[in-house]
Amino acid sequence: MDISEMVRDKKILITGGTGTVGKKLAQKLLELGAAVVRIYSRDEHKQFAIQEYFTYQGFDMKRIRFLLGDVRDKERLKRSMEDIDIIFHLAALKHVPACEYNPSEAVKTNVVGTQNVIECAMETGVSAVVYTSTDKAASPTNTMGASKLLAERLIASADHWKGPRHIKFLSVRFGNIINSRGSVVPLFQKQIERGGPVTVTEPAMSRFFMSVERAVGLILESLALSIGGETFVFKMPVLRVGDLARAVAEISGKDVEMRTIGLRPGEKMYEELMSEEESARALENDELFIILPYNYERRGYQERYASTRLAACGTYSSMNADLMSLEAIKAMLNGKNHTKL
Repeated sequence: MDISEMVRDKKILITGGTGTVGKKLAQKLLELGAAVVRIYSRDEHKQFAIQEYFTYQGFDMKRIRFLLGDVRDKERLKRSMEDIDIIFHLAALKHVPACEYNPSEAVKTNVVGTQNVIECAMETGVSAVVYTSTDKAASPTNTMGASKLLAERLIASADHWKGPRHIKFLSVRFGNIINSRGSVVPLFQKQIERGGPVTVTEPAMSRFFMSVERAVGLILESLALSIGGETFVFKMPVLRVGDLARAVAEISGKDVEMRTIGLRPGEKMYEELMSEEESARALENDELFIILPYNYERRGYQERYASTRLAACGTYSSMNADLMSLEAIKAMLNGKNHTKL
């Protein structure tokens, strides 16, 4: 089904909708003709800022609702879903060091909060729940990644035990969003403005990156493709963190010192988007992997994805991927060719 047909005239809820991806997703949904977009988050300041942004952009504010609430609060969450058709679940604690230092809080938001979304969606008659995950969920070495992997498993399991309900659950896993609030780019920019040094954990560290526009496109594309229970892993460009820091510095036109500070607790030198274990139950084409749930033999996935092939066994890692050039990184930072990233 065409993406615009799926969301046109639908009522949509975005948890964590005040983040970088949530804001862009809300804008895209409104442009595609969604009847109402409800932005659910616990940050009133960001809600006010986004409200000002949408007003300035000329959107019909009657089609946008701003709801204060936390995914930990099941009663409030359920009220926010009344009469909703589709949920995009973006709310999460995402900073690796913060989750490592506060693991119980990461579990409450990322795991319990996701289970709350699942149960409320089933109770209110929602037709689809799209969960956004992270590359850190593949072979996790930190609390944040482990909590996101468990949330993915809850989503896949929910599609299995939903019973006769007409609802599908799916996950989308991707890497870092360039220029997002949680990425290193704003940090590099602030350090450059102060005259340096630019602090890099390890220059050779490699990461998957994409633009926010591309991330939103992949979320919507997954919704259109899914029959339920899958985790979609889109193939992404890879860059070295040291090259990213140099690109930000060159764009600024300032000569600043680069200082290596070492890996933080829980960080990896390389990222994975799919583990070897997951590849054994995955399909792929030139653009994406589709990780099937453990009970996939009982469903019609092979027929649904007839144009794909069985994935090669092995990890999909930034360690052995082709690296972006410095010029390509600068182009991405400047917002060029984002549809291909």
